[in-house]
Amino acid sequence: MASFNFYLNFPGNTEEAFNFYKSVFGGDFLTIMRFGDNPGPMEIPPAVKNKVMHIALPVGNGSLLMGTDAIDGFGPYKYAAGNHMHISVAPDSEAETRRIFNALSAGGTVTMPLEQQFWGLYGAFTDKYGINWMVNYAPQQQQ
Repeated sequence: MASFNFYLNFPGNTEEAFNFYKSVFGGDFLTIMRFGDNPGPMEIPPAVKNKVMHIALPVGNGSLLMGTDAIDGFGPYKYAAGNHMHISVAPDSEAETRRIFNALSAGGTVTMPLEQQFWGLYGAFTDKYGINWMVNYAPQQQQ
């Protein structure tokens, strides 16, 4: 069964926001990945290298609050009111990841095709009802 979490976009202050959430909910971050950690061939502008590419804070009973810096002109997202939250789905298998991605994105707008990334299989889209989704299968680690 897939797990569901909340994924928030920020205009460059993700780390500040998540330190605030951590002060409210407690706990420790599961991960903090910065854009500069990307081992791929993508050119990362110096002003973006230390920004948060992915952060995860356990909240509640097995749920995660996750987020990223949605930097204008860099990456598939542009921060704007209304697109600052996604539902993140973490299926149990690659086949289920592909099934969910294809079914939910039908009739919608794919913002990032389902492709292998350095951490796992990932894709994002806005469904035909205007809801933002991320589908992520990373078998070697917790999402």
